[in-house]
Parts: sequence; structure tokens; C-alpha cells
Amino acid sequence: MLTRLHDRLGLRTSPQIFFSTSGFVVVFAIIMVVFPDGVAGIFGSLAAWITANLGWFYVTAITCMLIFAFSLAMSRYGRIKLGDDDAEPEYSGLAWFGMLFAAGVGAVLMFWGVAEPVTHYADPPMYGVEPQSVQAASDALGIANFHFGLHMWGIFIVPGLAFAYFTYKRKLPPRVSSSFQPLLGDGIHGPIGKTIDSVAVIATIFGLAVSIGQGAMQINGGLDVMYGIPMSGWLQALIVAVITAAALVSVVAGMDKGVKRLSYANIFLAIALLLYLLMFGATTEVLKGTVESAGRYLAMLPTLSFFNTAWGESDWTGTWTVFYFAWTATWAPFVGMFIAKISRGRTIREFVIAVLIIPSLFVLCWIGIMGVNAFRIQRESGNLVETIVDEGNVPASLFEFLGHFPLLELTAVVALVLITVFFITSLDSGALVLDAMASGHEDEAPVRQRVFWTLAVGAICVSLLLGAGEDALAALQEVIKVIGLPITAMMFVQALMVIQAVREDFGGARPIRTRQWKQVLPLEEYHRRSQDDDVDMSEYTMRPDFEPGTEPEYETHQPRTWRTERGATGQLPAVQPGDLQRSARDQD
Repeated sequence: MLTRLHDRLGLRTSPQIFFSTSGFVVVFAIIMVVFPDGVAGIFGSLAAWITANLGWFYVTAITCMLIFAFSLAMSRYGRIKLGDDDAEPEYSGLAWFGMLFAAGVGAVLMFWGVAEPVTHYADPPMYGVEPQSVQAASDALGIANFHFGLHMWGIFIVPGLAFAYFTYKRKLPPRVSSSFQPLLGDGIHGPIGKTIDSVAVIATIFGLAVSIGQGAMQINGGLDVMYGIPMSGWLQALIVAVITAAALVSVVAGMDKGVKRLSYANIFLAIALLLYLLMFGATTEVLKGTVESAGRYLAMLPTLSFFNTAWGESDWTGTWTVFYFAWTATWAPFVGMFIAKISRGRTIREFVIAVLIIPSLFVLCWIGIMGVNAFRIQRESGNLVETIVDEGNVPASLFEFLGHFPLLELTAVVALVLITVFFITSLDSGALVLDAMASGHEDEAPVRQRVFWTLAVGAICVSLLLGAGEDALAALQEVIKVIGLPITAMMFVQALMVIQAVREDFGGARPIRTRQWKQVLPLEEYHRRSQDDDVDMSEYTMRPDFEPGTEPEYETHQPRTWRTERGATGQLPAVQPGDLQRSARDQD
């Protein structure tokens, strides 16, 4: 029944993934609006329990992922190209970096770039540090860099590597479940694989929705500071609708015309804003403070990587580190697949170094310029701590900060444009990735599918903002802590699967022989294309296999999952027509 309805709608996705995720989105949005207190209570209780009992898992798991990424890049496997051996990078270095940053933490930094350093300056989390002291300022910059630097990008690295390797090297479908192929084998196409993909799609929708919601709150905060328009859930919902509509235009335009051009414009605009703040702020103090903050960050990194506020009454780790890591984890399937797509043709070493180091250096400059100037403003006027900490008005922090520089009318507009475009690019690229995860291929899909995913994110965002009311920021954080937990656990397993896969494929002592995998399609997509007389099905397979003439010489180089499938001839069992018919019946 699901398959017939799915085909009648003209969709090209997995019916199980599409209907399970869309049903969850619709039900959650309705319940959140009708019974907001009940939903908020459930998520609040779950988030409190996770913070108290599993906060250590978030911190430890993410640190282990960062160690894994560096170790893999520096090993001999770092030379492996993510794609065919003759693949070349599709995007230039500048375009690549621009899309990395715009789809990663650009929007987050706009929201927290001023608020976090000021908060930790006024209320230091480290034991025995005096508030608003020199030590508090130094620690605040180090902590902000910790949250947005290597660890945040280390979270993106794991699914990014998994997607890039299993999708572009082994030619498996672009789904989260494909990275579990060494463990599950054919099971990635079955109920377990579909469940993994459904969870990943739902987590991505919620991660994007929370980000868009915070962006709407920040835009509302800017309008409040500039034009006296008060904070309102309905106004924020309207802002979300505008962002969603703009993202729809970009989604229809596609990757090259939409995301690429917007990313180019936004990275230049962000750099221009930073240079303006550097020139019109305390330039010498900012430069000295930024350089010193780099050293302080590196010095604090070992401690912060395992810091859990185990001693004392503070819940700082749960409020800040766990929230950031959980939020990043919900973005990881989307950002991971996105950076894998734009990094095709690069080596593992290039991928890891670029994705970890270059954005972290940009974050270092961003936090330094914003943070040091904010400390100076606080020392001279004292109003930033009042706005951010005492009143809890984090959405207005950036605009209160800009109010201490000349040309506020201009810089505020630039900031509003930056925030809006950052979220448009995030929603745009997120819709493209959600569509790929649901369909299992990256070929041109019906536009209505990408439109649906864009609207799904907008619907969840609006329901959270309207349902939570004045406690919207806290509600968004609680939802993220809950949704991020299963994704973090899956990423930990993904790292193990990548290690197993590269050892299977390139673990021999002899020089690696060039080999190519055939393109694997999900069963439902293979069935669709087999009905089309114009499609050459010899280019595709439903099970991992090598292109003729590129098979490895030794059994140890073959995908281990398929050794038992190969008979005496060394060939995979032929796919019978009945297999496709049974697959279609199973989906019904």
C-alpha cells in the first residue's frame, strides 16, 4: 500500500523512510502546538536525565572521534582518495572553504560569537577563577574556541569520511546506513538499515529546525534593538516562513546556482564584517588577545576535552558542552554528507586537515575579534553582561555589541543579511542532503521532494517556537540534547566502520592496485530503473561488486561482507527477476 501511494505521488524515495519521517514530523508539529506543556515536560525530563547521567559520554565520544580523525589522516591510509583513483576535486579551494563554513558553524557563530565569551567572562566555569578577571577573559576565549573549533569540526569529520568513503569509493547509496555495510551487509537495505536512515533524517530535520529557530530569535532581537519591535513567537514564526521561502528558491536552483553563489557572497560579507570590527575596535588589543587566545586554547584543550564539572554544584558541562556537541551531532549527517559531496576527489589527509584546521583558524579569528572587543566594551560600559547574563537576552547580544561601533545602521543590516543567508544556505543544502538520504541516490530527483524537506524543517521550527513561547531558547536546547544522543552513538560506530573498511580494501602489504566499484542502488531505485528501456543496467548493481578488470588480486582486498557470497567462480550470485518482485511486495 505504501509503495502504491508513494508511486502515485510521483516520488523517488524509499517509501519506508519517507512515510516514517514525514509522519513523525506531522504528528510532532501538531502535538507541540496543541499540547506544548506536555511535550516540553517530556523533553525537559529526558534532557535533564541525559545531562546528569550521560554528559560524560558526549564529551568522551567526541574527543575519541577527534583522535580518530587525526590518526587516520596521519596514517598511510591518509593517501586514499575519496572517490575513484582518477577523480579530481570539483570545487576550487575558495569555493570549497566557503561552502564548508557556510554550511557548518557560520550561523552558530553569529548567534553565540559575542554571547558565549561574555557569559564565561562574567561567570567562569573553571574552578577558582574570579569573575571578570584577566584569567576569566583568557579562559573565556579558550572555552569558546573549544566549543566551535576542533571538536565541533571533529563531529562533522566522522560522518563526512563515512559518506565520502562508502558513497564515492565503494559506490553505496548516499545514506547513513551505508556506512554500516561492513557490519550489516545486505541488512543496510532491510528494516535495520531503514531505521538507521529514518533516525538520521529526523535528527537532521530537528537540528536544522533548532538552528533556524535560533536564527529567527536573533533576527527578532536585532529588530528589537534597532527598531523597537518586541520579541514575539508569532513574529519569529513569520521570519522562519520568509527564510523557508527564500531557501525554496535556492533549492530549486540547485547546488551550483544556489548554495555555491550564496556561500561565496556570505564568506566575503563575513570577512568584511570582521575586518570592520578589527579596524574600528581596539585593534592592537584584539590582535594581541587573539594570538594569546590561540595558546590558551591549546593549553586548555587536554583539560576541556574531558571536563565534566564533576566537582561542585555547577551544571556548566550540560548547559554548554553537552548542548553544543548534541547540536553539532544532529547537524552531522547533513553537514557530513554535504562536505563529502563537495570534497569528492580529495584524499583522506586533505579532507581531515582542511575540514579541521582551516575552519578552526577562522573560528579563532572570529572569537578573538568578537570576544576581545566585547571585554573592552564590558569594562567601559558594563551593559553586555547585563543584557546577556542578567536579562538572558542572548538573541540581542550581537546588536548590543554592534551598538558600540560607528555606523550601527549599516552594520546591523549587514549582520541581519549574514544571519539570514547563513540559514538559507543551511536549509538549502540540508534539503538536498535530506532528499539524497531518503532516495538513496544523488541523481536529479523531483523538485517536490526537496520542497517537502524544506517545508518539513520550517514546520518543526515554527511548532517549537510557538509551542515553547517565552522559553523557546531553553526548549530548543532540551530537544537537541535528546535527539543528539542516538546520532552520537551512531557516529561512534561509523568511525569503527571506516577503520574496518579501509583495512579491508587497502590493508595489504603489497602496493595498492587501482580498483573501481560499481554503483550500488537501493532495491526500489534499481527496480524503477530496470523498467526503463533507455537505462543501461550493466552500470548498476544491488550489491557491492567491482568493475570488470579492476578486481583486487587477493581475497583480503575484497569487501569482507561479501566473501561468503562469492562461490568457487568468485562471482556474486545473479539477481533474479523474482528478487525485484519480492522486494516490491515487501515494501507494500
